[in-house]
Order: sequence, then C-alpha cells, then structure tokens
Amino acid sequence: MGEKSLQKKQYILETAKKVFVEKGYKNVTMKDIVEACDISRGGLYLYFSSTEELLLAVLQQDAEELDDVFTESIEEDSAADILTLFLKEQKKELLRKRNNLTMAVYEYAFENREKKDQMLRRQFDAGVRVLEKLIESGIASGEFYCENPRGAANNIMYVLEGMKINSQTMGITEAMVDEQLLYIMEGLLIDID
Repeated sequence: MGEKSLQKKQYILETAKKVFVEKGYKNVTMKDIVEACDISRGGLYLYFSSTEELLLAVLQQDAEELDDVFTESIEEDSAADILTLFLKEQKKELLRKRNNLTMAVYEYAFENREKKDQMLRRQFDAGVRVLEKLIESGIASGEFYCENPRGAANNIMYVLEGMKINSQTMGITEAMVDEQLLYIMEGLLIDID
C-alpha cells in the first residue's frame, strides 16, 4: 500500500472513530462513514467492507497506539509517573460520558455474541499486557512492590472495566473514580517515609 493509500486509510479510521463515538455501533451505516469522510462509496469499500470491519480496525489501532506509547514511556519515564498518566487518561475517559467508544464496543459485543469474547478479550488482554510491563518496570526500579504483576494488572483492568460500565449505566462521579484510582496507586507504591 502506497503512502497516499495509507493516509487515506488512516483518515477513514479517524473519521469512523468519531462517527462511532457519536452514534455508537448499531446506528452506524457505511453511508454514514461515506458522508463523514466525504468520499465515494467505492472509495470506502476499497479499504473496508463493513462497519464491523471498521470498528474492529479502530479498536485494533487504539490498542496498538496505547501499547506503543506506554512501551516507549516505560524506557524513558518512571513507572509511577507513567501509571499516574495512564490512570489520569482513564479518568478522563470515564468522566466523558459521550466522547468515547465504550457504547459502540458494548453494542457490538451484544449484537455479535459469538465474536464478542474474542474482541473484548483482545482489548482486555492488551491492557493487561501494558500494565504488567509497567508494574514489572516499577518493581525493577524500586518504585512498586507487587508479588504478582500479572494478577495486579488483571485486577486493575477489572476495576477500570467495571467503572466503564458503571459510567454508562448508573453514572459515576469524579470522587468515585478518584477513590478507586488512589486505591490502585496505594496498592503498588512503596512507602518512602
């Protein structure tokens, strides 16, 4: 794929993400993407054959970007600083009721029950891998204490996932988010006093 084609595909993914954020998954059609991108139907179908393929590509790209950012940061910054940054980003997403992909992901999962486990599992596992690397880095640098980095990473992801669902269903306050994120940090940080 040439540079121009890669740019076009990237543009389509960025635009599709905005459409999924705005409308969820079940209400998005290929026509919506065509109109948002201001391209021909044939131009879109050169790259993607369905809204499902588009959503999965958007989610894959998000997971890869997250992994890249935190893998690079682990080598340059302190683990505690990176974890703090990660949790601040999660907080922003949790408190932003409309501008995230959470609803689209769950709509897709419920509509495609046979595929949901794969997609949601990949997304969850990607987050666990990033957090596990980060916790291991913090242990190596003496910032964190943790006997089971994988278990701690899983636990953090379960807490974040639960808060995502709660934010979309019952609502969640900043104080509730802060309490859980502080608990996560306190569970890992070595007391320097």
